[in-house]
Amino acid sequence: MSSIFNFKPSPLSLALKANAVTFLMLMAHAAEARIVTGPDEYVRPGLAPDRFELRPGSGLTVKGTATKDISAKSARLVVTPGSSTQDITAFDSDIRIDGSDVVARKTADAAIRATSSNVLVSNSNLIHNNGTALIAGRSLSGTDGSSVKVVNSTVTGTNRGASASAYSLLDFIDSHIEATNADGIGVALHSGTAFATGSTVVGGANGVQMGVDASSGIMDSTLVLDGSTVAGTNGAAILTRLGTNADIQVLNGSSLTGGNGNLLEVTQGSTANLNVDRSELFGDIVAEDGSTAKVQLNNGSWLTGQLHNVAELSVNEASHWVLVDDSNVDALKMDGGAVHFGGADEFYDLDVKSLEGNGTFIMHTDFATHQTDFLNVEGKAEGNHSLLLAATGSELASGEPIKVVHTEGGDAQFSLLGDNVEIGAYSYGLQKDGTDWLLDPTRRGTSASARSVLALFNSAPTVLYGEMSILRTRMGELRFSAGQGNGLWMRSYGNKFEVAGNKNGAGYSQIQRGFTIGTDAPLSSGDGQWIAGVMAGHSNSDLNLSRGSSGEVKSYYLGGYTTWLDAESGLYFDGVIKFNRLHNDSNVIMSDGKKAKGNYTQNAVGASAEFGRHIQLDDDFFVEPYGQLSTVITQAQSYELSNGLRGKGDRSSTVVGKAGVTVGKNIQLESGGVLQPYLRTALAHEFDQSNKVFINNQSFNNDVSGSRIELAAGVAMSVSQNLKLHADFETSEGKAIDQPWGINVGLRYAF
Repeated sequence: MSSIFNFKPSPLSLALKANAVTFLMLMAHAAEARIVTGPDEYVRPGLAPDRFELRPGSGLTVKGTATKDISAKSARLVVTPGSSTQDITAFDSDIRIDGSDVVARKTADAAIRATSSNVLVSNSNLIHNNGTALIAGRSLSGTDGSSVKVVNSTVTGTNRGASASAYSLLDFIDSHIEATNADGIGVALHSGTAFATGSTVVGGANGVQMGVDASSGIMDSTLVLDGSTVAGTNGAAILTRLGTNADIQVLNGSSLTGGNGNLLEVTQGSTANLNVDRSELFGDIVAEDGSTAKVQLNNGSWLTGQLHNVAELSVNEASHWVLVDDSNVDALKMDGGAVHFGGADEFYDLDVKSLEGNGTFIMHTDFATHQTDFLNVEGKAEGNHSLLLAATGSELASGEPIKVVHTEGGDAQFSLLGDNVEIGAYSYGLQKDGTDWLLDPTRRGTSASARSVLALFNSAPTVLYGEMSILRTRMGELRFSAGQGNGLWMRSYGNKFEVAGNKNGAGYSQIQRGFTIGTDAPLSSGDGQWIAGVMAGHSNSDLNLSRGSSGEVKSYYLGGYTTWLDAESGLYFDGVIKFNRLHNDSNVIMSDGKKAKGNYTQNAVGASAEFGRHIQLDDDFFVEPYGQLSTVITQAQSYELSNGLRGKGDRSSTVVGKAGVTVGKNIQLESGGVLQPYLRTALAHEFDQSNKVFINNQSFNNDVSGSRIELAAGVAMSVSQNLKLHADFETSEGKAIDQPWGINVGLRYAF
């Protein structure tokens, strides 16, 4: 600390010094200055600069010219734009300075020294190259301080920019105040008050220093910053001393900058109450032994820095304190705010003597090394608090619990935000052990990252089945044409699947949209009842997982099919083979709210064979029993999420057998067309029970085997000899997969 703070002048010496200076300055002016006694005297351009002494009741206006120093006692002084003066001394006077320069003599006490006066400075410059630019003071033992308002101006001194005594007020608006010496103080408050709005205060040592006016008996100093900046070039932004009670308000985007890294230093038995409101601060707060610092963060404020020996910290209303090292606070009060324990590779201890309220502690833990941020409550802890631990894609290296909170008692409750923390393939819970709180490796479930990997590897069968189900609905259209003639057809379709969470908790919903176009023609070989065709299409499937995680599968496919229709017996056969290219994207929201992404591509092939019989009944009714066997084989693939989690899917397969029946009626229309409404039901069963997925080398079985019941309703319509239309709605319910709805519409044009 600078040597200028190593002495403490007595109240009597301060009072004698102030009055001695005042007396000598008055005597000097009385001896040499021009005396002003009239109420409305003027100094105009053209006259040589002179000194002026304003006697009680007098008034002087300096109109666009230069003067030497001016003193005023119980008088009025106006300095108009374009003027310049030397130093001004005012006692019980009213001073107005606009658009002018006030430059102090080297021997002057200040550029403007106001005692028990009112001063307004606007659009001007106050300069002292060997002292203090602006002093707002009071008379000896009096309570009649000065009020000084500075608007859109600069105030520049060497050892002080500005100072204020007890009962005095400095009000800076859109102004710059600076002390240029290395040990200079931008604004010195001796039991005084200062407001700064849209202004900048800079000092070589401290931006603001808050002490006491010893002879006043007043120990309080007040500083209010509104959208302003205070900076100490070599020292703290703000320093309190000499036992003052400092009230500091940092409001509306204000900032504090300390050249030594300290925003606030509380020294020499002083007390500082720092209220931060809608502002963001970077730096440390340090209280000496025997001094007291209390800090409140309100209305979304941020403080990034270390706290040393701070008596009380309140983190309120969506505000945040970010630790940059180990810190200690006597009383930590949380009311909707958050405490951040630094970055991912930084592990800090926070020691507090008491904890109360409700808040969030954002922490990091290395589960491989057991390094962790740690909250240590040395006394009583109360309230309900959340722990937000950073999620990761790496694995828990051992099964040992990790202690993250210690208390000495109280009824505080801690819980993990979101009930768990995700570590690789698993998520872990929080365990209370006496008065400690530990991460419990025995309470684990599948992490959101792992569920996303499992869901994507599981989605290929439903994607391909959704695409293939449209083919069998063409049977009505083909029969309208008796299987003859070339045809061009298209389908637009949508499906929703609900895949139940198995023991891995990997449930999800899938919404699919797509279209298919195809063309077919009768084959000339064989018995003339065969039709062959090709098709191509695209589908897009959105996967919705828990807690906002999602996935997307874009499928591009090309296939071929053949159909055999025997009009006499009603027997038919339908065979399909299809090749797919799947583009998979995963978007994960982890337990700490952070996101992870990954993507991969894979190939798949699917085939189905259906055999049935169309039986014509009386009154144009028909029944159509059928059986179907379908299979899909998907290429093995591996990929890595951006959080480090690695997923690998073995080559997977699915085999579904289906037996069902369709009933319907052909209705002849007056227009010559035919309308064919129908209902369909079937029992389907998934036979394959083993589709292994490895996540960080740990094996999971993506088993969705089981049976389901399918129901469908649709209509086929022959509009003309060439044009056939179709619409179909289906739903199913099963052990592992439900289909709340599926719809497809399309047409076939024969030529």
